[in-house]
Amino acid sequence: MDRSNSVNRREAHTTNGTKKTQEELLVQEEEQEVLSVERIFESKQVPSWQSQLTLRAFCVSLILGILFTFIVMKLNLTTGIIPSLNVSAGLLGFFFVKTWTKFLDKSGILKQPFTRQENTVIQTCVVATSGIAFSGGFGSYLFGMSEVVAKQSTEANAADNVKNPSLGWMITFLFVVSFLGLFSVVPLRKIMIIDFKLIYPSGTATAHLINSFHTPQGAKLAKKQVKALKKFFTFSFLWGFFQWFFTGGDGCGFGSFPTFGLKAFENRFYFDFSATYVGVGMICPYLINVSLLVGAILSWGIMWPLIEDRKGHWYPADQSPSSLHGIQGYRVFIAIAVILGDGLYNFIKVLGRTLYGIYCQFREEKAGSVLPVGARASPAEASLSYDDQIRTELFLKDQIPTWVAIVGYVSIAIISTITLPHIVHQLKWYYIVVIYIFAPVLAFCNAYGNGLTDWSLASTYGKLAIFTIGAWAGASHGGVLAGLAACGVMMNIVTTASDLTQDFKTGYMTLASPRSMFISQIIGTAMGCVISPCVFWLFYKAFHDLGVPGSEYPAPYAIVYRNMSILGVEGFSALPKNCLTLCYIFFIGAIAINALRDALGKNKAKYIPLPMAMAIPFYLGSYFAIDMCLGSLILFIWTKINKAKADAFGPAVASGLICGDGIWTLPSSILALSGVNPPICMKFLSRKDNIRVDKFMKP
Repeated sequence: MDRSNSVNRREAHTTNGTKKTQEELLVQEEEQEVLSVERIFESKQVPSWQSQLTLRAFCVSLILGILFTFIVMKLNLTTGIIPSLNVSAGLLGFFFVKTWTKFLDKSGILKQPFTRQENTVIQTCVVATSGIAFSGGFGSYLFGMSEVVAKQSTEANAADNVKNPSLGWMITFLFVVSFLGLFSVVPLRKIMIIDFKLIYPSGTATAHLINSFHTPQGAKLAKKQVKALKKFFTFSFLWGFFQWFFTGGDGCGFGSFPTFGLKAFENRFYFDFSATYVGVGMICPYLINVSLLVGAILSWGIMWPLIEDRKGHWYPADQSPSSLHGIQGYRVFIAIAVILGDGLYNFIKVLGRTLYGIYCQFREEKAGSVLPVGARASPAEASLSYDDQIRTELFLKDQIPTWVAIVGYVSIAIISTITLPHIVHQLKWYYIVVIYIFAPVLAFCNAYGNGLTDWSLASTYGKLAIFTIGAWAGASHGGVLAGLAACGVMMNIVTTASDLTQDFKTGYMTLASPRSMFISQIIGTAMGCVISPCVFWLFYKAFHDLGVPGSEYPAPYAIVYRNMSILGVEGFSALPKNCLTLCYIFFIGAIAINALRDALGKNKAKYIPLPMAMAIPFYLGSYFAIDMCLGSLILFIWTKINKAKADAFGPAVASGLICGDGIWTLPSSILALSGVNPPICMKFLSRKDNIRVDKFMKP
């Protein structure tokens, strides 16, 4: 979902970061003090920042950016759970350019060898490009403005609270809001990376991965990993193609297979044969997948059947199942309560840790020492290692002038303040000015907290903007649309700020210049501002039931975000009977579970489900959770049989499953737009229904 489902994305990042995907690195990591990384590469000259930005790097980034945008868009519009794709981006970038340079070398026309710095540029650009598919709100706030989503609620669906997607305004909107975050944190890069020595677990893990690719042993393993990825990519793509033949109608195909019986299928308990979510389950931590399943059992197995038994008492018996005044209202608003409770707790926790960490930093500096972060010794206790000396020297060599950041931020802020009210009329210029005044502080807090915890609170800041700006605008002045647009402005700023600092950390550890990182991020973001709207537009035109509950692409967080905005503008009048009481219970419950997890410590907390993950199936059902748990089970058994192989090849296999099924959406969209329909409808009926159909069909 949203990086609010940062719980999913960031936990996935952390897992990828802690799992060693290189067999040889297991030994090297233990001997890091004896054999430093930079001594391995000391015979290789570090290219200038201009030489790191090659044409081939951006050609490969464009191809991979389109691929990953399709994958992220599909995940956005189905469940909103987006795992880390850093490993896939780094691995595929290495493979493509290595193949390219190998061919040129054999031809005798190779001018520049492939370096780890160029590999870092590719990974940064690809992740920046595909990241817009998330932060652009195509599965949340932006699509939540549309008429399709507005029709699902009887409140605030007048013309002044609806804005349908179109390529022109979406591309313009993204261009004027997606670059501010980059300029807001540039002056703080030295403080974050050198002075505070923040860990940035995902950035550090990606750097280790890229460094390992460019050692002789790592290159051999990377080649084997690419072979595994290609094999499962092909299988996943062909499996998606095969399934397409059986989807010639609503509720047809393997995606509607009643694995556990028709009654369980009615309550959305079934395995839908999705290679994508089996792969996602292999990447996400076990705790995430189990939490999803627990949430599905709690909601669809217990709560919703009990509430449906009160039909006619709690809500009208003739109410449509998709109406927010009926059972759908309980599903949506209770999920919102859990998400807000979890978000509020983590916002306060991370913000508190951030402010306390900053206070300790400055207090210790005044005392003549630096606070050790992440169990690092301070300079007073130990001198810088050889690696840190080399990295610090090169990191400080290519400075980005502060005036560039200030002029860039102010210029873009002025342009967007003038432009945005013409795109979304309900978002007044003074709302935007207020956001831009506070945005740099919030961007810094998010980037600092991300460095400590690997946890991005971008969606939480976005929800804060929904409630504040929406309530300020009011119901009579298009407050719902103003709140959703403000969410987009805020989310883009804080997301790109934390992403750039992660990339600075990766660049620091691979000796990639901050300038090349910054320019790569800008180019990737610019590509994403065009590619993501085009990919979304393809989905929007090809699948006419996009955003409709129960469809192939229900875009669950679009209705969630829109209803958050309605709550911020109109209060609780829209809720069904007893729904508010249940929301209070689950809101407090989410906070209590998080507090319990922190109180028990890491060892015991791993047995307690995560509230944010539990909330996702409340609205969608359990089918994808079952897929993901199967992915976890496969990885668990593989680890028990051969841990070294599972650690080395697990992420590659998972990436192949995700990429193959994800890229199949491109030809399937083209077929749909061309009017080519699947020839077969495979559907499952009860015996009684089958007898009735047979009688009807017989002459």
